[in-house]
Amino acid sequence: MRHVIALDVGGTGMKAALVGADGTLLHEARRATGRERGPEAVVESILSFAEDLHAHGLKHFGQAAEAAGVAVPGIVDAEAGIAVYAANLGWRDLPLRDLVSGRLGGVPVALGHDVRTGGLAEGRIGAGRGTDRFLFVPLGTGIAGAIGIDGVIEAGAHGCAGEIGHIVVRPGGPDCGCGQRGCLETLASASAVTRAWAAASGDPLADAADCAKAVASGDERAVAVWRDAVGALADGLVTALTLLDPRTLIIGGGLAEAGETLFTPLRAAVEERVTFQKLPAIVPAALGDTAGCLGAGLLAWDLLATEVTD
Repeated sequence: MRHVIALDVGGTGMKAALVGADGTLLHEARRATGRERGPEAVVESILSFAEDLHAHGLKHFGQAAEAAGVAVPGIVDAEAGIAVYAANLGWRDLPLRDLVSGRLGGVPVALGHDVRTGGLAEGRIGAGRGTDRFLFVPLGTGIAGAIGIDGVIEAGAHGCAGEIGHIVVRPGGPDCGCGQRGCLETLASASAVTRAWAAASGDPLADAADCAKAVASGDERAVAVWRDAVGALADGLVTALTLLDPRTLIIGGGLAEAGETLFTPLRAAVEERVTFQKLPAIVPAALGDTAGCLGAGLLAWDLLATEVTD
């Protein structure tokens, strides 16, 4: 059975699948990224995971994967196959495409930015389907954005397009891994809410999902943490809206799982802040945390289609 490997590397975990030619998920798996062990160990985890997926395809489908798509966070030079920089994983100028291809015996590999790859999936088969201009913003370990224009995800001249998590929304605020202070992702990512709620609640094990539940139950401490995060997020999003003028704003990632606990105050906060800008539709992502993995599969099949055309 024809299939490709799809691997989505996040700051905390990795999601993977073997994807058939019709888009069917033939096999799914997850593993921890293990970033606490350092960048070299993370790279080995990625390569081992890809190798195991390759072996699974051979064993269960009788043939090797025809290609692989790998989505990673940070700054990515997709054309050169280089993972340039990832603040949350600690690597710089990593030739990941060649490393994965080498581990898989020369299988062609497409490398992509995790959020742009997720945006590719949301644009083709998810919440952005049929929309001419959208901005996809997942709120996870960090924050970035994917800019969709007429079916194409914009990478930018240097692979940095959409890095809205590093818009400074609170000058002099918390230190960010990028070297600045007060970046959006230090205040409104799922990780940021987790840190703030753990401190406010006094429970070191509390996370963003616990905060959302506490907000829904009316806990004043949680409401204050949530209000600060939503306010920072709205400030960053309005800057992005001013520059990009999207028709649809798609919010995904862990915080989006809070549903209207997030979307009701977020829509109100964005509306309060816009002046001349046109307010876009603000909608939840349709593909959940599988968007990056599905997009990685699309990258792999697109790579094969390009090779056939060439």
